[in-house]
Amino acid sequence: MATVISIFVTLLIVLLLARPMGLYIASAFNYEKNKTDRWFGWIESPVYRLSGIKMVNQTWKQYATAFVLSNTVMIFIVYLIFRFQGHLPLNPSGISGMEPTTAFNTAISFMTNTNLQHYSGESGLSYFSQMIAIVFLMFTAPASAFAAVIAFIRGISGKPLGNFFVDLVRSITRILLPIAFITALLFIAAGVPQTLKPTAVATTVEGTIQEIARGPVGSFLSIKELGNNGGGFFGVNSAHPFENPNGFSNLLQMVLMLLVTTSLPFAYGKMVGNKKQGRVLFISMAVMFLVLMGASLAAESSGNPALQSLAGQQEAGSMEGKETRFGVALSSLYSVVTTASETGAVNTMHDTLTPIGGLITLANMMLNTVFGGMGAGFLNVLMYALIAVFLSGLMVGRTPEFLGKKLEGKEMKLIAICLLIQPLLILAPTALALFTNADTISNPGFHGLSQVLYEYTSSAANNGSGFEGLGDATPFWNISTGVVMYLGRYLSIVMLLAVAGSLSEKKAVPVTIGTFRTDTGLFAGVFVGTVLIVGALTFFPALVLGPIAEHLTLTP
Repeated sequence: MATVISIFVTLLIVLLLARPMGLYIASAFNYEKNKTDRWFGWIESPVYRLSGIKMVNQTWKQYATAFVLSNTVMIFIVYLIFRFQGHLPLNPSGISGMEPTTAFNTAISFMTNTNLQHYSGESGLSYFSQMIAIVFLMFTAPASAFAAVIAFIRGISGKPLGNFFVDLVRSITRILLPIAFITALLFIAAGVPQTLKPTAVATTVEGTIQEIARGPVGSFLSIKELGNNGGGFFGVNSAHPFENPNGFSNLLQMVLMLLVTTSLPFAYGKMVGNKKQGRVLFISMAVMFLVLMGASLAAESSGNPALQSLAGQQEAGSMEGKETRFGVALSSLYSVVTTASETGAVNTMHDTLTPIGGLITLANMMLNTVFGGMGAGFLNVLMYALIAVFLSGLMVGRTPEFLGKKLEGKEMKLIAICLLIQPLLILAPTALALFTNADTISNPGFHGLSQVLYEYTSSAANNGSGFEGLGDATPFWNISTGVVMYLGRYLSIVMLLAVAGSLSEKKAVPVTIGTFRTDTGLFAGVFVGTVLIVGALTFFPALVLGPIAEHLTLTP
């Protein structure tokens, strides 16, 4: 009963915060004078003056160029920090510079909001790298994607896309920084360490020497979860008692992961002038989330199917790889939340999930529409909404319209390319890795295929969690996943910005009796059906060969 209450309270808090947060976001990115300008203008004005930023609307090409080039420059700067961290300050443990391919992978990983870690957090990076490089990217990476989704919403509603640098600054000053500051204090109050002292050395009861890693974890943790970053200060991420000490910190982490992603539909509804449509998208995603959450909870509560017939073994099977502090249900809920929000933080090892539990995490990342990550996920949601409208128009023989703009060949070709990018980036590298790197896969059977599939799915979807059964700290995995993360991030966003730019230039057409309304229950059903048919079936053969086949082999 206590577990049920915990789950209910977590979801209720998220639900209560979603709408007011969404309305605040819409106000924060309104270029017309409003209250948020009075609150944050004194911080932003000096930034604009020093950097030469002017509030001038950009074309979609200018917006996309600013987005990609600024992010690429940040990757290069942070790469240099990782390589030379051994010679930089704030390194009391004397950690040496990163190996080149690991530094390449890590810099791209954190700039693309993926946070895939092929190093152990506490032993791979100095305090300087954690605070100056990693935390810097944990703000700028989600802020960049957030700016892109705001520009997309403006574009499809017929407004200018805005200015990338203004939106980037506002994402940090008005959304990420104030919330991260407050929640960092809450995490520290809950017992998360915040110190610049070196690794503690203690003598155990047996008389042996133990080194205990610590550091500025509280400030790291708040933006890790709020920005849907997910990278851990410690190697075991939020399963570490310093990074997730108790039930309160566990609840706060899940709320932060879902806070912005669940509020974006309400921000969208406000910005396009159709609040009901925003609610329809929210409810559609919430239904998918609840169904997947229920399936995961059922699977993990049952445990290993092969043990269900053995008296007294059911609970033991389901507890494999899970934190005893949180138990089966909250560990399962966390795995769904972190993959649905594309965060990638873990409080349990996903490699030890049941086959169906692992399937749910994969499905969340492959669909990337079950709320999705900060900005990029909602871009996918709106992409599927456009597809749903287009397919509905084809069925009735009418040119499809969305927010009063006709969807024509140009937009649908760009969207079709977006649909092909993710499957290509996931399935092709998976096949290559299985063919060439079988010796780095710890499980040769169906689970081994799932491990590799998960690695590239996590990379392409910018999630960052892993099954962790791979020997992935090698040049092959570092370079291949680095390339997948970079392309998975920027190709689709640039394509969708092009769609927004095209729609923003079109004249609105009047609503008639034949217009397919996108703020009804019928559209919600069409939208969910489109996600399942177009999105899920793309990956179904790979899932059959991986987690589904594994589940069937375990069934007595």
